[in-house]
Amino acid sequence: MSLHPNTQAVRIQTERTNEKEHSTPLFITSSFCFDDAEEMRAAFAEENDNNIYSRFSNPTVQEFIDKMCALEGAEAGFATASGMSAIFGTFMAFLNSGDHLLSCSSVFGSTHTIITKYFKRWKIEYSYADIKKPEEWEALIRPNTKMIYVETPTNPGLDMVDMEWLGQLSKKHNIILVVDNCFATPVLQKPVQFGADLVLHSATKWLDGQGRVLGGIVVGKEQLIRELYLFCRNTGPSLSPFNAWVLTKSLETLDVRIQRHCDNAEALVKALEGHPKINWIKYPFHPSHPMYAIAKKQMIRGGGLVTFDLKGGLESGKKFMDALRMLSLTSNLGDSRSIASHPASTTHSKLTGQEQLEVGITPGLIRISVGLEYSGDIVNDILQALEQS
Repeated sequence: MSLHPNTQAVRIQTERTNEKEHSTPLFITSSFCFDDAEEMRAAFAEENDNNIYSRFSNPTVQEFIDKMCALEGAEAGFATASGMSAIFGTFMAFLNSGDHLLSCSSVFGSTHTIITKYFKRWKIEYSYADIKKPEEWEALIRPNTKMIYVETPTNPGLDMVDMEWLGQLSKKHNIILVVDNCFATPVLQKPVQFGADLVLHSATKWLDGQGRVLGGIVVGKEQLIRELYLFCRNTGPSLSPFNAWVLTKSLETLDVRIQRHCDNAEALVKALEGHPKINWIKYPFHPSHPMYAIAKKQMIRGGGLVTFDLKGGLESGKKFMDALRMLSLTSNLGDSRSIASHPASTTHSKLTGQEQLEVGITPGLIRISVGLEYSGDIVNDILQALEQS
């Protein structure tokens, strides 16, 4: 019987033990045993599927991977200890000295640091492309371009790239296309359908959904995942079995949670429209979004993130944050609890003012990760904070 991916996220489980448990078991172990020397030899020779060591593979971690592959429509995957280890592992598994990376300029701050600060140690070149000017991307491709890397929607600007167009571009030039699908999740978009070779996530965010554990995952073409696996099993950024157990249970409610996040985000956008202290609101499924048509083409709904720009700039941003009574001030997102952040003074404060503007961060930009609370309470807290900003 063919099952919908959302059903698979609930029903895929590690094979039941003799205890006949209904809920999936947790395999907290560093290593696995063998019945005899021949079975052990065959495992190390990869002639069987036996687990050897939890840095290589673990049944609980594999269950999380299998669910994510079903949700993303991918062939294989590898889970990591954090979103950044997924990103760094992907870069290091496929980029060699002399290679060139083409990336959208608006990327997560730590990703930006790896690209701009650490790539030079390995003589890896890079170019940043403006996600708002796709007509300029092909001219940035070089003979040594090995990978195209994008976030869509981006962090924190919520800009989008047309993945169908980008998939065709990467295929034309035989370049690995990597998409960070953290903000949308596979519930709202599936980059593999548009030509992505690898899709990665910070599982810490929406996939967990309750701010409990760190985790990351990369899924995609089996041949590429094999190369990533070989790199990661030797360098050690593996996901812990306990965190994998938390995450695999979280996936059972992912679709339900994301729908509620979207409902609440839409209610917030409606409440903020025309507010006198806001220059603009940005939400992928709002007609005012400059990439609204792209969002409608490749996303099912607009997601749980909303940004708006305060007319008072940097100081108004700080006043707004201090005036919030319910929303959390924290560096995370994708939580059951609503979160507010002011990127110009926090996550992107190390960028110059010009660099911030280039990636869509204005001095008064506020990013709201809309939670699962009653929508009226979220709206009321933000409105009262706006009055004090």
